[in-house]
Amino acid sequence: MKMHRLFTVVPAALAMNLVFTDANFAKNPPSVINANLRTDPLVLNGNSGGSVASNCGNIPAEPSQVIKVEESLPYLRVTVESQGQPTLLIAGPGGRFCVQADSYSGGKAEMSGFWQAGEYSFYIGESSKRQYNYTLSISQQQKPSN
Repeated sequence: MKMHRLFTVVPAALAMNLVFTDANFAKNPPSVINANLRTDPLVLNGNSGGSVASNCGNIPAEPSQVIKVEESLPYLRVTVESQGQPTLLIAGPGGRFCVQADSYSGGKAEMSGFWQAGEYSFYIGESSKRQYNYTLSISQQQKPSN
């Protein structure tokens, strides 16, 4: 009798754990990037900022976007725009990088260069404690020089 109860409780507990943790992939599946983007730029939207104070601004506790780069790419440019002062914390195979908006990039948080294959978590933050709608653009086109 005890064994039957164990087989009922354990699967139910595992299912509930998947529902209430980051392992719920159906909620926010990764966007896949490869050498041939369907649309260039790929544009994703959301809300910047969050409740976690970090050296990369106020970021959300969970990734804003997850990007899977299927093959190493010689050049990829990621740009975040919002009405505020956006920040971008990227956690991926090469480590963690913080990009802040600056005057050189026109008030946008922007990073470009070589990207190795792997999964990247993007935390779209904000320098202030406010939240704004953001636009995340991912492009393989080189930015024209000024």
